[in-house]
Amino acid sequence: MSFSIEQILRGDIPRVEHRPPSAADPGLVPVSLRINGQTYDLQLEPRVSLLDALREFIGLTGTKKGCNQGACGACTVLIEDERVNSCLTFAIMHEGQEITTIEGLGTPNELHPLQAAFIEHDGFQCGYCTPGQICSAVAMLKEVEQGDASVLTPDLAATKVELTDEELRERMSGNVCRCGAYLGIIDAIRDVYEQQKGPQA
Repeated sequence: MSFSIEQILRGDIPRVEHRPPSAADPGLVPVSLRINGQTYDLQLEPRVSLLDALREFIGLTGTKKGCNQGACGACTVLIEDERVNSCLTFAIMHEGQEITTIEGLGTPNELHPLQAAFIEHDGFQCGYCTPGQICSAVAMLKEVEQGDASVLTPDLAATKVELTDEELRERMSGNVCRCGAYLGIIDAIRDVYEQQKGPQA
């Protein structure tokens, strides 16, 4: 069945009625997710991605669907404090794990330091990639603190990593900003990194 442009513009096409899944549907399985300190008991198809579970079934729309292929980083969330592209993993795989989305990092009255830094340094333009950028940066700074190496780290056996601009860009390269607000993003992350590092002896 096809429709003309005129029919589409007039809305003169039959509407498909959206029916929420029934718990009695044999294709659904119970999935319990712990997100931002709250437990959500869902009935999902096993192939539902974590991203779709967050947005379509729970209503946490801060996590964005960009490419849906793991290439842009807009859907980055934290699972057990590690950054994960939520479009590339099934929700059912994360039962019993602590999941943190952008909504769980801070509140309007008490922003996470990276949220505040992104505002201060204009680390966004349209803002679509910003939740993923911030979640990724939170985990990335923890990786640096733990001494995790990147492909640019000169000494892979070193227990301390210096976050140079080159290291920062490499470690955040999985998060794309199509507006090109990279200078503000780098400045924001650098600011929080320096605060966490504290005064040098």
